[in-house]
Amino acid sequence: MVKKKQALGWIEWLIGWMYVTYELLFQRTKTSHLQNPLELPSLNDLTCIVTGTTSGIGKEIARQLAEAGAHVVMAVRNRKTANELIDQWCSSWAGILLNVEVMELDLLSLDSVVGFANTWNARLEPLHVLINNAGIFSIGETQKFSKDGFEEHLQVNHLAPALLSVLLLPSLIKGSTSRIINVNSVMHYVGFVDTEDMNTVSGKRKYSSLLGYTNSKLAQVMFSSVLHKRLLVQSGVNVMYVSPRIVHTNVARDLPRIVQVAYHLIPYFVFSPQEGSTSALFAATDPQISEYCESLKTEEWPVCAFISQGCHPTNPSKEAHSVETSFEVWEKIHWR
Repeated sequence: MVKKKQALGWIEWLIGWMYVTYELLFQRTKTSHLQNPLELPSLNDLTCIVTGTTSGIGKEIARQLAEAGAHVVMAVRNRKTANELIDQWCSSWAGILLNVEVMELDLLSLDSVVGFANTWNARLEPLHVLINNAGIFSIGETQKFSKDGFEEHLQVNHLAPALLSVLLLPSLIKGSTSRIINVNSVMHYVGFVDTEDMNTVSGKRKYSSLLGYTNSKLAQVMFSSVLHKRLLVQSGVNVMYVSPRIVHTNVARDLPRIVQVAYHLIPYFVFSPQEGSTSALFAATDPQISEYCESLKTEEWPVCAFISQGCHPTNPSKEAHSVETSFEVWEKIHWR
């Protein structure tokens, strides 16, 4: 019997970090052809749900979609902050009302995810774009678990968005052609998913916040690829994930002080949230994305579309291509 892989080999780990470093150093060169902000077409007929929209990339995604005319649903924990943002946006547009609403969603509660999806589906309205943007990286913190019993990075970055995507499929099918866009991270290149120990509690690996984050982002890639393959072309729903570049967001609040200083010393390399929103906005609005995604469903390609920070198709990590592990990750979603 072949022994099951327990972790990345040191060469794989080294290659992964080399890729992350390369992305950091050359991301501005690779995106120099893009407009900032990205010019969007009129989106008056589009309904979009975006998670995590009170700060960072999500805030920029929601604002720019709304200003282009889309009906935007801000799925957030803090309704007060979201409503204040809407007032600010409308004021900057000389009192013009944007088609934005706020719905409460807490990804650390699976009951909240179910309640949100049920409330939206009850409207019997089409949903054209779901952007799973919200995520956490609790750098340096001890291991924490949600009330549902899952390691927090795993739940917020993978399990909750996966559940939300599946539960909203009835509305997404009504919105054909529709898109599920997962905002991922270049850090998945150094991730490894042990499907027998996704909570990292067995003791086989020492937990760190970096381990929790990178593994959860890889799990999201794997789940997305299986969901993409299981949705028939006729469903009109396409699944993809995007790299937002390496961005200076609120994650920096949790960094060690010396690293926060480094963030401010290298602004050329670390992008603003507006710059980081480009790939998600491109994936949400480009007319050729759906055709590209559908072509992948008919090919023997194990992963779904991965859109780079330069708004081009790119290839995820070698681990992401593991069909066996990806289907094991898919099966884990049936806990609900």
